Amino acid sequence: MIPEVTVYRKEHFNAAHRLYNPAWDNNKNNEVFGLCNNPHFHGHNYDLMVKVTGPVDPETGYVINLKTLSDIIKKEILDRYDHQNLNLDTDEFNMDKGGINPTAENIAVVIWQRLRNKLESHLKLTVVLYETERNIVEYSGN
Repeated sequence: MIPEVTVYRKEHFNAAHRLYNPAWDNNKNNEVFGLCNNPHFHGHNYDLMVKVTGPVDPETGYVINLKTLSDIIKKEILDRYDHQNLNLDTDEFNMDKGGINPTAENIAVVIWQRLRNKLESHLKLTVVLYETERNIVEYSGN
């Protein structure tokens, strides 16, 4: 029987964003999003934990080569989002261009989708995004 193991890769990126709904007036946006609705944006030091679960390859001893996983995360996530304004610099979160509100929940889902497409299909993927030390979201694709 081949054991199933979970490996983790932790990364970090900084990004600015603004939470708001363009269909709402300022009062409603302030009521729902509070200080996160600042029209001049605000930033976070995000910590990202990527969890990959799968069988241990009997030839390599790996679930996935962690260097390969690191390279995928760098290309798909860090190079794309680090030191960016998510609302202005990315299509997926630019609501003027049909993007979605860059909440921690939505950011985690987008990260999961970008990584999922780069991993072998038999591997299970979970993304844990720390927006702050106390605000944490997790997405596993369900």
